[in-house]
Amino acid sequence: MVNIFTGETSAELFGGEVPPQVKHLVEEARKATTPERALALLWTAQVCAPECPSLYYLLYKLHAQGADFESAELAALKGLDVAAEQAHLPEDWRQVTGEMADFMAPGPARFWLFTLKALAFIRLRRQDLVSAQLYLDKVLQLDPLGGTGALVIEALIKGARG
Repeated sequence: MVNIFTGETSAELFGGEVPPQVKHLVEEARKATTPERALALLWTAQVCAPECPSLYYLLYKLHAQGADFESAELAALKGLDVAAEQAHLPEDWRQVTGEMADFMAPGPARFWLFTLKALAFIRLRRQDLVSAQLYLDKVLQLDPLGGTGALVIEALIKGARG
């Protein structure tokens, strides 16, 4: 699927293509009849291809859908590390600045930014509004035009504060 505004494909936006050696595991996970089976297949794929960002995206989305936010956070943090390495960003997300990468261009830096936004959502769901806001502030700093959809997370955080 292609985003009509940016021209990006879903694969580009969510970490790129899955390597051929694990594609069959991802396909099996999509057809799995239980979330547990899908997660087992995806974690197996992750072990076989730990440098593939899209596997972390699939893992944190599936864990979040099942309200297992602790596991979703673990997968997102691993994905953030992989994307940071591939984008040549500092390990500490707080040290990242807008001059370090083009966060709007398809690739690991954009995936890194989307994963940081996901971490804001996950921390929100874990009832940690302080951490959620810190992640969100960094996303908004690096994406002042809101291309990541971070304003939705901002509204949710404001709503949670009452």
